[in-house]
Amino acid sequence: MRVCVVGCGAVGSLFAANLATLDDVEVWAFDLNRSHVDAIKKNGLQLVGAGAVTGHPHATSDAADLPACDFGIVATKAMHANAAIAAAAHAFAERGAVASVMNGVGNEETLAAHVERVIRGTTFPAGKLLEPGVVQWDVKGDTTFGPFEPRPLPSAAIEPLADASTRAGLPTAAVADARPSQWRKVIFNAGTNPIGALTGLTHGRVCERPDLRALVSGLVDEGKAVAGAQGIVLDADPEQLIDHAARPDVAYGHKASMLQDVEARRPTEIDFLNGGIARFGRELGVPTPLHDAITALIKGVEAAWQQPST
Repeated sequence: MRVCVVGCGAVGSLFAANLATLDDVEVWAFDLNRSHVDAIKKNGLQLVGAGAVTGHPHATSDAADLPACDFGIVATKAMHANAAIAAAAHAFAERGAVASVMNGVGNEETLAAHVERVIRGTTFPAGKLLEPGVVQWDVKGDTTFGPFEPRPLPSAAIEPLADASTRAGLPTAAVADARPSQWRKVIFNAGTNPIGALTGLTHGRVCERPDLRALVSGLVDEGKAVAGAQGIVLDADPEQLIDHAARPDVAYGHKASMLQDVEARRPTEIDFLNGGIARFGRELGVPTPLHDAITALIKGVEAAWQQPST
């Protein structure tokens, strides 16, 4: 099996490094960060923290180098997905199926504009890039793959990727409907990530403040209403997952990816998280005033980086 990880940042590196430890899987890591790619070529891709792994995937910043692949795993930031899959699409033109493990909603539609076979995916492991070639694995968790409903693949076409990921140390299930898991994570992320980004607090510190925890619950309730209007029954309660992640032995000290983006003054995924929930809400006639407000606040933070100095 040949797998290409498109976007080898924190989450992409977790997949690339772990899958590259399997004897029967050839892994390619495609990323535009040349220093990261060079380090992977020289020393391998190292994971530290929740798991100590060194994998040796092929790595490149030139999409033209990519061979035909059986599977793709797209792990870019959601706003970079269109350009990334457009560049790499030729690698999946013959037989490849491409899974999204990106945050937010609407990513499968982005992939489907460039490749024929798309897998709906959700993953909970998280981390951060420490230096070129080295990623800190902060949080372990499960991954779910399933059909993308407009052009659904049979389970037999999805199971090999789920099996390889599980054997590599990333527990993964192939399911008939991946939307409950996806919306569970979207609601989880949209309830907590922007609050951390706006306050500078880690997940655990957000949850231990009653005022902020109440705001998180309000965001969760709006997200549940939007999911329910689509007939989606969540596979777990986001509230319980949020509290579980706040434990000291889970993700108390984890900085959400949106906080990491704000600290680095990078564009955030707000349009695909709170903005995505609000967009679905408008289409379905479900009010989402808290998600609208949070989206406006994060966009205001981003705008502050571009304003001229006085």
